[in-house]
Amino acid sequence: MPVSLTAATASGLCAFIDASPSPFHVCATVAAELDGNGFTPLTEASAWDDAGGKHYVVRGGSLIAWADYDAVPAAPFRVVGAHTDSPNLRVKQHPDLAGSGWQLVGLEPYGGAWLNSWLDRELGLSGRLSVREGARMRDVLVRIDEPILRVPQLAIHLSEDRRGVTLDPQRHVNAIWGIGDAPASFLDFVAERAEVDGADVLGWELMTHDLASSTIVGRDLDLVSAPRLDNQGTCYAGLQAFLAAADEPGAATAVLVMFDHEEVGSQSDRGAQSDLLPAVLERIVLARGGGRADYLAALASSVVASGDMAHATHPNYPDRHEPAHRIEVGGGPVLKVNQNLRYATDAAGAGAFALACAQAGVPLQRYVHRADLPCGSTIGPMTAARTGMSTVDVGAPQLAMHSCRELMGAADVPAYASALAAFLTPEATD
Repeated sequence: MPVSLTAATASGLCAFIDASPSPFHVCATVAAELDGNGFTPLTEASAWDDAGGKHYVVRGGSLIAWADYDAVPAAPFRVVGAHTDSPNLRVKQHPDLAGSGWQLVGLEPYGGAWLNSWLDRELGLSGRLSVREGARMRDVLVRIDEPILRVPQLAIHLSEDRRGVTLDPQRHVNAIWGIGDAPASFLDFVAERAEVDGADVLGWELMTHDLASSTIVGRDLDLVSAPRLDNQGTCYAGLQAFLAAADEPGAATAVLVMFDHEEVGSQSDRGAQSDLLPAVLERIVLARGGGRADYLAALASSVVASGDMAHATHPNYPDRHEPAHRIEVGGGPVLKVNQNLRYATDAAGAGAFALACAQAGVPLQRYVHRADLPCGSTIGPMTAARTGMSTVDVGAPQLAMHSCRELMGAADVPAYASALAAFLTPEATD
């Protein structure tokens, strides 16, 4: 691979993931990096008299950052999109359970979690609490990196055919966390760790995470083994690409957007189907002195790279892949196309990203899902529909997508970031 255009490294990705066990922690990790690089946070409830320069906004588990040096109201945007959430097991509203002499915590799957991969692991807890503070509420980030939870597998001697068990998400994913016939208060335990009064906890979004650290593995240390590569691999690469582009005023305004709730359809106040991205982009245009017509003109000449991870060809299951579209780990970024628009890529979007890869000096791979298998989707189609911007779906190759731990190539980290950096800084045309 050529010299990276960014500061992205495989070890940097590992550190990013280990610092970010929940979407809220992803936003905190990214915000801290932006703060250290001269970005100023804005709040949506305040007036944006001047949105020029380097700013960012956080809405729950979603974040948008931009570097706007353009005085032309209708100047276009180049947007790199990602999502902060990953499939996992999340805490129910009445979590305290007991049975057969065990104390349990009630969990349920979030998104398309590959459930068997979550069994027999030491699990920590992360997320946020909504806490009463007088007549107001405040959010408190929670992170418990202690082996408090474990979802045990059924012994092979008790299974029906010794070829594995089919997990019922209602009955089989509750976690053991103690011994006894009476339930223990899980929320009181969490509140104590968060240093708040349990009686003041009014709401929560809590999820489990694997406590094993992200690590570089393989004979030649050329692989990354980590949780949440889908899609923190893009969050990290996108951030590094954006930081590299932010100080290089170019033909378009560089924007980084990270949405929550992609894994469950994006239909929320902060998902890709929300008003978050179009509202922020319009406010940037208004702060330039433009109006609605300028905003619509800006969108018409803008392009979005919807970044999500891609399926590398699995050596043990090559028959599950489109034969003519082998995707190699270490083979460079992936352009994803689906004729039924599960990916948003069209010819124009494909051209924009292919050009960026050429400018970055990294190889490009093209992915098509088998026609006889259901294809997953991304933030791409809904972002295109909400904004009207030309959109291309891209990613980096990996194995074991939606498993508790996933695998990718170490060299793909800087290559992916370099391609996204080139995409964010298109060359001016006459």
